[in-house]
Amino acid sequence: MGKRNRNKQRNQDKNGNPAGRSRDDAGWGAGYTEINKENKLFEQYYQELKIVPEGEWEQFMEALREPLPATIRITGYKSHAKEILHCLKEKYFKEIQDLEVDGQKLEAPQALSWYPDELAWHTNMSRKILRKSPLLEKFHQFLVSETESGNISRQEAVSMIPPLLLKIEPHHKILDMCAAPGSKTAQLIEMLHSDMDVPFPEGFVIANDVDNKRCYLLVHQAKRLNSPCIMVVNHDASSIPRLQIECGGKKDILFYDRILCDVPCSGDGTMRKNIDVWKKWSTSNSLQLHGLQLRIAVRGVEQLAVGGRMVYSTCSLNPVEDEAVIASLLEKSEGALELADASSDLPGLKWMPGMTSWKVMTRAGEWYADWSEVPQSRHTQIRPTMFPPADAEKLKAMNLERCMRILPHHQNTGGFFVAVLVKKDPMPWNRRFPKLRGKAAEAVGAAEEIPAETADEGGEAAAEDKPKDLEDSQESSVKKDGVCGPPPSKKMKLFGFKEDPFVFLSEDDPVFSPIQKFYNLSPTFPKFNVLTRTHEGKKRHLYMVSKELRNVLLNNSERMKVINTGVKVWSRNNDGEQFGCAFRLAQEVEQFLMCWI
Repeated sequence: MGKRNRNKQRNQDKNGNPAGRSRDDAGWGAGYTEINKENKLFEQYYQELKIVPEGEWEQFMEALREPLPATIRITGYKSHAKEILHCLKEKYFKEIQDLEVDGQKLEAPQALSWYPDELAWHTNMSRKILRKSPLLEKFHQFLVSETESGNISRQEAVSMIPPLLLKIEPHHKILDMCAAPGSKTAQLIEMLHSDMDVPFPEGFVIANDVDNKRCYLLVHQAKRLNSPCIMVVNHDASSIPRLQIECGGKKDILFYDRILCDVPCSGDGTMRKNIDVWKKWSTSNSLQLHGLQLRIAVRGVEQLAVGGRMVYSTCSLNPVEDEAVIASLLEKSEGALELADASSDLPGLKWMPGMTSWKVMTRAGEWYADWSEVPQSRHTQIRPTMFPPADAEKLKAMNLERCMRILPHHQNTGGFFVAVLVKKDPMPWNRRFPKLRGKAAEAVGAAEEIPAETADEGGEAAAEDKPKDLEDSQESSVKKDGVCGPPPSKKMKLFGFKEDPFVFLSEDDPVFSPIQKFYNLSPTFPKFNVLTRTHEGKKRHLYMVSKELRNVLLNNSERMKVINTGVKVWSRNNDGEQFGCAFRLAQEVEQFLMCWI
């Protein structure tokens, strides 16, 4: 054993905890005892911006210094969600109601007033009390088992808001741009499966994250829900590729009906659980992230269908990351986007209207109210898009007050910002064809028409601005005719683990015939939606995806890096060969496949 490891062992107790401090002795904030929950620059900044109503500053700061309540959400599309809710209310919550632990009387969990059907609850119990108290052992075991089986999810209260505002329907094609760790993605999947009688909804969720390792957190979340309508991909959200699907025998651009754009942020709304933010917070974090947030949001609305909704959200309270991004997006759209009024969508939720006036502050404490005041030396740190629009009429027309800022002290939550955008027309830079030269211009001539993206009642997205040169087969011939189009896309860089391929079973694949015979599968079973993860050798597992995701996979294998998709339906069991089938049915999908057996 190396010297470094020996030293590490000396500094730990037998349980692997730092010497001198047992995990059992550590309450909320263990390991952060040295952090003082004070940050003068933070207070100065937000007091100057007046994000908190007059007379509420002390309550705001007191709430930030308190631990965040534990929150659970019951999986809404599960058939037995009502039974779990009944069990929690009538058994466990009643038992907790009169308990005292370490001299502290426990408060019974309360339903979140704004979450539909009492499916989300919060409690003041810390994790330490929940794990270590013998009186709560049964309740803790129940939560652990139900979480592992996908019936309950632990999720911060404010994190539940964006999926609710998207108003998901089973036919919607959904993109989650910055999805890890996946609690919101799980909500999207649940809403997609709201009709339990439809095992394969027409819609699907594509969950993306730039961090390869965090993508596997998404996979873990998706596996708990056993959905054939989820695909996890690994891309930079600001340049996520535009996908194609086959529609009516020819390729079309995929536009999404709903997009969740929960961007990376400075996270000062998470101070109650991420205590490091107290020490590390400065305005430079927001200034550095603003450009990335805007690029991701722009890429999102480019891929949104006309009539579709995109929810932009952050766990930051800073207008530079919030209203400034929305204002810049609206200005760039030239009327193609509109801020939706979501004030009545979640009755019971308390929120502050978006700001229409704010200033920008540097790390050194220098304030600027307008871009014209920023010295040349600061132009690399501060950009024009960080300020409110100077034109009062334009600012008024944006309706920025429709944005929603959730403050921690109003309903004992974290801090959060959310805005709902509706796309009314194609984005202005997508309405124009590339310039044509010579014979190509004559050939196109007056026949040029610009198709529009649409999100109709069936959720079908048509091509917004698809010039003929977007199709692979035609691209090279158009270029020969002299089209001055956009530069060719860069070759996709792949990071992290090399993923196994996704191979759909062929019509005559010998693997499937014994399965179909043994399980007496209906002739209507969609066997072309079954795939495996190997080209050669024995197939260990068989997975299943929806028809729509199959379309996406087959037409975009070179465009995107897929981490995982579908739900496992059969696993190889060699002992079964003596009975005529070497594959056993996965237990978690038995109910899912019953309509074909």
